[in-house]
Amino acid sequence: MNIEFIEAKIAEITKELEKEVMTILMDESLGKGDTNLRMKPLTSTKQILENALESIKMVDKLNKEDLEK
Repeated sequence: MNIEFIEAKIAEITKELEKEVMTILMDESLGKGDTNLRMKPLTSTKQILENALESIKMVDKLNKEDLEK
């Protein structure tokens, strides 16, 4: 499994999410409630990606350990 490739792709997605976050934060026409509502899916998506990457790394590590036995 190419963990580096997966990490790079997730980093690309995270950068795009951060751009969207900055766009929302810079939109002065939004109130605090609207800003929070628009931020929540982006924050959740980023957390899901981070958790997925950690899971992939763990599975890869366990697989390598099993192959060494």
